[in-house]
Amino acid sequence: MYSFMGGGLFCAGVGNILLIVSTATDYWMQYRHSSSYMHQGLWRYCVPGKCMAHTDSIAYWDATRAFMILSLLACFIGIVIGIMAFIHYSSFDGFDKTFAAGILFFISCFFVLLAMAVYTGVTVNYYGKRYGNWRFSWSYIMGWVAVVLTFFSGMPSKHILILHPCISLPLVPYARCPPCSNDLSNGDGIYFDMNTNKGKRKM
Repeated sequence: MYSFMGGGLFCAGVGNILLIVSTATDYWMQYRHSSSYMHQGLWRYCVPGKCMAHTDSIAYWDATRAFMILSLLACFIGIVIGIMAFIHYSSFDGFDKTFAAGILFFISCFFVLLAMAVYTGVTVNYYGKRYGNWRFSWSYIMGWVAVVLTFFSGMPSKHILILHPCISLPLVPYARCPPCSNDLSNGDGIYFDMNTNKGKRKM
């Protein structure tokens, strides 16, 4: 179980870093204009020697920025909750932290996928017709890598719930949950309480 969780947290950590770098940098696409190459990101566009902020409020830029920021926040919160689950942090024992982290990673994946889809569609239709010599650049590629990593970050929570079905319920009989009863010689009347991570006898 811990190998699944550790792998998920590692993917989420790398994905979160890529989301930050992708969102902040100015190399989403490059194109040739007036015999010189220009490049731009979500916040600035650059010509040789200087970069300037986007001053126009364009809907697809605003949407892409918003989705990337929401994805970054969801991924970061998921990492925090995942670490709490990994180290058995006792606060907020009323909910399954592993499952919650997985859901947040999938939400992060959904938001960054929306951002990439919006940016790709508009850029191809606009720059593909206006400029003959243009291409997506490394900030954009990082965004797609983040899609893959955030998706796989959420997968361990699904596998943990399948392999260890008793952790999805707050109080279940050991006798009905074979994977969790291996540590007890007699499961009769013994229950596993996920709120305390301990077995207890039914009164």
